[in-house]
Amino acid sequence: MKPLSRLRVSGLSGLGLLLAGLVYLWLYLPIMLLVMNSFNASKYGHSWQGFSWKWYEKLWGNSALIEAFTNSLTIASLAATGATLLGALLALSLHRYRFRLRKLSSGLVFVVLMSPDIVLAITFLIVFMALGIQLGFWSLLIAHITFCLPFVVITLYAQLRSFDPYLFEAAQDLGAPESAIFTRIVLPMLRPAIAASWLLSFTLSLDDVIISSFVTGPGYEILPIRVFSMVKVGVSPEVNVLATLLILISLVLVCLVPWLLKRKA
Repeated sequence: MKPLSRLRVSGLSGLGLLLAGLVYLWLYLPIMLLVMNSFNASKYGHSWQGFSWKWYEKLWGNSALIEAFTNSLTIASLAATGATLLGALLALSLHRYRFRLRKLSSGLVFVVLMSPDIVLAITFLIVFMALGIQLGFWSLLIAHITFCLPFVVITLYAQLRSFDPYLFEAAQDLGAPESAIFTRIVLPMLRPAIAASWLLSFTLSLDDVIISSFVTGPGYEILPIRVFSMVKVGVSPEVNVLATLLILISLVLVCLVPWLLKRKA
């Protein structure tokens, strides 16, 4: 006969497993339906009418969607890389050095983070118009790097705060210059946070609609704006295919980055 405490633990574990299953079902059921509809012969997806590759073939012939998809991946990759590089430098400066207006600099990061997207979009538009920057690729890239930057700084700064400060002091006592401390100590320990920051920035950039619609021109269209404009007249099944490809790219990145970090370590 099992003890009462063990029965309670077993019952709670079963309840927790059931709740976790329901939550994951709620989260991933729409994604599963979307992926299934990308292979559904039915145009509207109300019923299953057989397995088909025709929407993938139609997407390959839809040059406008392919171009918008390529533009989105390009902007997201460049914005994530730029935001990660700048954010790493800013987070390291806030953590390692004491200078005037340090607290103000830290607070300004949160101001950008907490600002609504519509406020940032109008601000970017006014700045670009005042500086005479033509709306298009460069305005879109600058805006995406800017609104991704606070997320990178907060992620990396939190990781830096968890480091043992005696590591840096020991390295300085042994005569290591700042460059060696960064490359031999800080950078290896920051790799997981850098990878997480890059993936987060990539996702935020790829998903943005509001700011992008203000700062891009008609000559450079990205996928979220293209899909948003298609909603008004009806979304074609090719969008399901694009969403499936984006999910596949995300899964590959999520699996590839930890594998590379483990191999590097």
